[in-house]
Amino acid sequence: MNTGPAHGSSGHDGGPGPPPVPAPRREFAPTSHAVPSQISEAVPQPLRVAAAIGWRLLVIAAALYVTGVVVGHLAALVVPVAIAVLLAALLAPAVGELVGRGVPRALATAMVLIGGLAVLGGLLTFVVITFVNGIPALEIQLAATIDSITNWLATGPLHLNAQQLTTVRTNLLAALNANQTSLTAGALTTAATIGETFTEILLVLLTLAFLLHGGASIWQFLLRAAPTRARTRVDVAGRRSLAALVSYVRATASVAVVDTVGIGVGLAALGVPLAVPLAALVFLGAFVPILGAVVIGGIAVLVALVAKGVVPALILLGIVIAVMQLESHVLQPLLLGRAVKLHPLAVVLAIAAGLLTAGIAGALLAVPLLAVLNSGIRSLLSDADAHVDPADVHASQPEGSTPPDPELDTYAE
Repeated sequence: MNTGPAHGSSGHDGGPGPPPVPAPRREFAPTSHAVPSQISEAVPQPLRVAAAIGWRLLVIAAALYVTGVVVGHLAALVVPVAIAVLLAALLAPAVGELVGRGVPRALATAMVLIGGLAVLGGLLTFVVITFVNGIPALEIQLAATIDSITNWLATGPLHLNAQQLTTVRTNLLAALNANQTSLTAGALTTAATIGETFTEILLVLLTLAFLLHGGASIWQFLLRAAPTRARTRVDVAGRRSLAALVSYVRATASVAVVDTVGIGVGLAALGVPLAVPLAALVFLGAFVPILGAVVIGGIAVLVALVAKGVVPALILLGIVIAVMQLESHVLQPLLLGRAVKLHPLAVVLAIAAGLLTAGIAGALLAVPLLAVLNSGIRSLLSDADAHVDPADVHASQPEGSTPPDPELDTYAE
């Protein structure tokens, strides 16, 4: 029987068929994720880290620049509010003390505001009147000092030409008399400027009144902007920042009083003209740490040099240096402690940055802002503050500004 070729065979001879042709391999194009991965692997690791840090720094710098521009345009609003916050940090303990004695908060706020304005207004009036009355005596003493210096240069070991010295003396006195008119005009311009800034002064007073009366409710309203899960942590950080601000203002005011008394007593003992206005300037300058008292002390030494001569000026210089040493090594560590622990270099750089960007107001507000940011950031970074109840942080207590975490200290003694 003739059967056909066996299954699986091919051809006429019944031999095995050709081997099966393999299916063509499908070539897959590389995915879009492969190319960036290869490029990333080709870039050295240090360069990748530097680039990642660099663009983040650029974003931060851009954000700071935009913030600075906005604050600069709103300086007429920001500066009064910032001054009101500083004054509130200084006066809030007095309001709290009166409330604790049973005085209604509204009445306590009014009493503190009226009392503060009366003291400040009286002090400014006394300083201005004393300064105006002391200028003529200072001009007379300056002319006498110029005469004595001219005489020494002509008859002393230098033997300079008396004719030239007389010409220089005449020019100096003429410039002084000419600038007296400019000083008077400047005082009038300053008075006009004060009149124009009445709105800012009113804004300071209104903001201060609201902060003293309802600061807690304002803070609770601002907390609503924080995420719910982080609200308690932000509340603790904010309270510690306020405690740091209160401690800073208290300590700075105490240091300013000591500086004023020390240098003022020295000025009065040496009989330097304008002792009271210069002492008042020392008090105001002490609110700009490190640089303020040094600059005002230097001005006082120059006035003593002009008015009393070299020896009294050197004595006053010694008094200023002694007071500065007392401030730096005794008062600030004792009064501030760990409450506002800032490195002196950070303080100087902050003051310089504030002075360059916002003038005197920037120099005045730079260090308090740095202290607030320092305390708040340390609180947010501290594991010890993760479970702290905000009610346990009291702004009136200096230790409330620092989380119980010594590893976060920014400045070791």
